[in-house]
Amino acid sequence: MSEGRDVARAIDALRRGWPIAIDGVRFLAIETADPGALAEFDGDAPADLLISGNRAATLKLINQLNAAEPADPVLIKRSPWVDFDTAVAVADPALDLSTPFKGPFTTQPLRAPQIARAALRLARLAGLLPAMFTSRDGAAEVEISSEAVETYAHKPRVRIAARAHLPSRYGEGAEIVAFRSDDDTSEHVALLIGAPDGRPPLVRIHSECLTGDALGSLKCDCGPQLDGALAEIARSGWGILLYLRQEGRGIGLINKLRAYALQDQGFDTVDANLRLGFADDERDFAVAASILSALGQGEVRLLTNNPRKVDGLEALGVKVRERVPHQVPTNPHNEAYLATKRDRSGHQL
Repeated sequence: MSEGRDVARAIDALRRGWPIAIDGVRFLAIETADPGALAEFDGDAPADLLISGNRAATLKLINQLNAAEPADPVLIKRSPWVDFDTAVAVADPALDLSTPFKGPFTTQPLRAPQIARAALRLARLAGLLPAMFTSRDGAAEVEISSEAVETYAHKPRVRIAARAHLPSRYGEGAEIVAFRSDDDTSEHVALLIGAPDGRPPLVRIHSECLTGDALGSLKCDCGPQLDGALAEIARSGWGILLYLRQEGRGIGLINKLRAYALQDQGFDTVDANLRLGFADDERDFAVAASILSALGQGEVRLLTNNPRKVDGLEALGVKVRERVPHQVPTNPHNEAYLATKRDRSGHQL
């Protein structure tokens, strides 16, 4: 438990622009730093830059061609001309059109790849771009181990924090149950519609989408999916909507908007996420499995077009008795988005 708390503190420190240490190596998130924080972090020698393998490939860094894995982090030696603004341009691919000329860069072998991977994993958990300043000398706000990061990232723990009746147009007897994560500040909810009738509930796992759910975005199908799922659960007579705080397929709201900017430049949703240094889908279905367990539901009928959700829940011990297709209308703004879901992410549309 103490290691989990330390990792949570490290995530908070990164978001606040404070340095942390992993196995004795210091890191400062480029996204939340500023010139003053970098000068203090540098000390007597300039800190190097650590970026994701996907970003390194975009920048044509030569040692990424021979990396052990395509997504292996890459260490850039800090040249005198690499100031704070240059580091930000290196970190954020959404700025590539406004800062097209970068380099030449000198890369260095990673002394401890597991530490580098843990650092970038921690940045992703914090919702930040996976790009860090790194140095071995100096103070850190929090010190943790790479093993603690790996454990923290794969063992979500949620508990029921509150519940209440929530009459809605989908069911006057609906109940909302709020869940708090023990590992971070995320709060998720489940909406229970109808009453158990001996059948596995019809379950929809819906990841938060502010732009689609609340602001009427036409770039995705999230808003219509949410409305359609609630209506379908109500028609079924018994089911649960899980509303998970995993914006942008788990990359966070700000990074999702960066992905939007990359889509405006011609990249699809998968390539946009990869260029930002994330996987095409960073969501953690272990959270959904933990919530279903807390609600006493070990078997479900899953309302989804995404086979990964079925496989993810099954691997976590939730029996999916049936995959129920979930169809919503398209519009001219999301046709390419849906084609990418089908052709590159395997959704059965």
